[in-house]
Amino acid sequence: MPAHFKVIRHVRPKLACVRCQCIFQADAASRPIARGLAAAGLLAHVLVSKYCDHLPLYRQSGIYARSGVQIDRSTMAGWVDHSERLLAPLVAALGRYTLAAAKLHADDTPVPVLAPGQGKTRTARLWVYVRDDRPAGAGEPPAAWYQYTRDRKGEHPQRHLRHFHGVLQADAYGGWGKLYDGDQVTEAACWAHARRPWWDLYLSTGKAEDSIAAQALQRIAALYAVEKELRGQPPDVRRAHRQARAAPLLDELHAWLSGLVGRVSAKSDLARAIGYTLTRWQALTRYRDDGRIEMDNNAAERALRGVALGRGNYLFMGSDAGGERAAAIYSLVQTAKLNGLDPEGYLREVLARIADHPICNIDELLPWNIGKGETVGDDTRRAA
Repeated sequence: MPAHFKVIRHVRPKLACVRCQCIFQADAASRPIARGLAAAGLLAHVLVSKYCDHLPLYRQSGIYARSGVQIDRSTMAGWVDHSERLLAPLVAALGRYTLAAAKLHADDTPVPVLAPGQGKTRTARLWVYVRDDRPAGAGEPPAAWYQYTRDRKGEHPQRHLRHFHGVLQADAYGGWGKLYDGDQVTEAACWAHARRPWWDLYLSTGKAEDSIAAQALQRIAALYAVEKELRGQPPDVRRAHRQARAAPLLDELHAWLSGLVGRVSAKSDLARAIGYTLTRWQALTRYRDDGRIEMDNNAAERALRGVALGRGNYLFMGSDAGGERAAAIYSLVQTAKLNGLDPEGYLREVLARIADHPICNIDELLPWNIGKGETVGDDTRRAA
């Protein structure tokens, strides 16, 4: 059935008592936005259209106009702002849950933001921290928590993760460095990043199968083949299997790369590819001895794909406040998807309930809790 609008009228007759002459009227139904016209379903649709389907508000306004419903984009912008403030305690609870993990995936991406009074954009950042131990057989629900910052200074991830203790799987961005200085955070590097320079070299040779780059890719592919056999296995099984199967392959790869160092120009792309791998060798091989760790950081990169798609459609964010709103809604939308929920159905359910929900029980509205023991919308369990 195509999407459609409907007007819901709440009629509350006033009744007078014949004895005491007092006037009685039923309380008005609770709304996500006090005295607002938009019900939870419309608010959820606007949020998901913008942050999941990547439709800017002006496009949504045009789509609704074709259905005979005139909603100005400034009105929808107000709805988005009110919704984000209403959802803020839930996003905070999601962040606490995410950072309580023993292992996190982390990444960031640039987002253009309109500079006030300048008529041009500047580059801000959107960070994501992903808790997902399902590949290691864990039963805890996955989650993704996003944060917005005005720039890419290392102080931002250091602030985000100041209470985190565990393994951080990330790329080679220098801003993570201070986190690894003590014994609070352990670094685990990403083989997908280590592979990319080799792939670029392979393409530059015209995909020559006898090239050094092709040989490196084959060796890395053998490591991934071992990982494929371990998907969903518990950490102790993964660790034992890696030490038996992957460790010899890693030793051979290290010896082969070390032997190439003196045979290539230090300024060549080949030397840079070798150097990237060898200088990060300890962090790249940490997964061999810890079954909780993944071989790469693809979980975080997947969580940023939607941001990249949205960036191509809405071109820039209107303000820093808009960036913070985006981070909050992305957190709920992506976590709902990770847990197999339809984001719109989930947000509709939450927005219909959160205004009257006790703040001390806010965790009950997290994606993996909201449907337990009760009936929710038919489409809430359908992944987008």
